[in-house]
Amino acid sequence: MRKIVLAVVVLMASGYGAAAQDESLVTLKVMAPETALKLAQATLKDCRDRGYQVAVAVVDRFGNLQVTLRDRFAGAHTPETARRKAWTAVSFRTDTLSMSEFTAAGKEASGVRFVDQAMMVGGGVPVSAAGSIVGGVGVSGAPGGAADDECARVGVAAVQEALDF
Repeated sequence: MRKIVLAVVVLMASGYGAAAQDESLVTLKVMAPETALKLAQATLKDCRDRGYQVAVAVVDRFGNLQVTLRDRFAGAHTPETARRKAWTAVSFRTDTLSMSEFTAAGKEASGVRFVDQAMMVGGGVPVSAAGSIVGGVGVSGAPGGAADDECARVGVAAVQEALDF
């Protein structure tokens, strides 16, 4: 009996027991609030430097809001629009500028525009680390979706190095 107990202890210490648990659990990476804030601030700064008054929203990988920043003259609608763009980018795992093109009226995927909360306008960009989506950023208020998208990508670039390590 003593040898059996010793064998079980050795197997557990070697990780054999842990392998069975690994199949039942999933480990996920999520941006720290400090990283989400840096992303939002870098995005807002880039838009300001371009002369745009915008709102920026950062969501986690599940679409939950982490940060919202609204510049002083950004429209009242911009915080919610930015959140929905970020949510859409995470939910559909692609940027909303691309989504706006391939969900246009008459396209096969046009019905996706009716998904509750979806915002198929440029300015939402997923944020990835090591090939996995860890969040999303949305921008609203620049003159057009392409300009919102550009600011969002500058913000992502500002934190990408930290995310990759």
